[in-house]
Amino acid sequence: MCSGAPDAYARARLFLNAIAENVFELGDEFGIGSTMKMINQLLVGVHIAAAMEAIALSIKSGIDAETLFEVITLSAGNSWIFEDRVPHVLNNDYTPKSAVDIFVKDLGIGLDAGKRESFPLPVSTAAFKQFVAANVMGLGGDDDAAVIKVYGALSGIKLPNVSSRDS
Repeated sequence: MCSGAPDAYARARLFLNAIAENVFELGDEFGIGSTMKMINQLLVGVHIAAAMEAIALSIKSGIDAETLFEVITLSAGNSWIFEDRVPHVLNNDYTPKSAVDIFVKDLGIGLDAGKRESFPLPVSTAAFKQFVAANVMGLGGDDDAAVIKVYGALSGIKLPNVSSRDS
């Protein structure tokens, strides 16, 4: 996701194509690439928080998390994030591939942009609060899927593959 002068694209295209599967040339207005990345990260953060909320609710409701994963990945509620992050929870593996604190930062950047534009971001704000809560719980360096532990702490659910010594 980049923006710049056409001659800059021409000089950089070979390099950009070498490092990225997809290169999106978004015009010549300064900052559009960064803004697009910020909006993408808002969506990713919201999707992670929503996926973890759904898994937590399923557990609280008595639905097996692995069964929920199987059903949702074949249903309209599926997303790339759901497919990618829920297995971290199912396997009780919070080794960071992307950390909670990255979304504290990225959602914070997005919320700051919303303030500058006088644009409300209530859904992003709700997701941000969950990531901040995970940070406060000491999970900032854990994989971003660890935000489910906030829902776990609030609801008392037992997360998948967590022994009593792990909780």
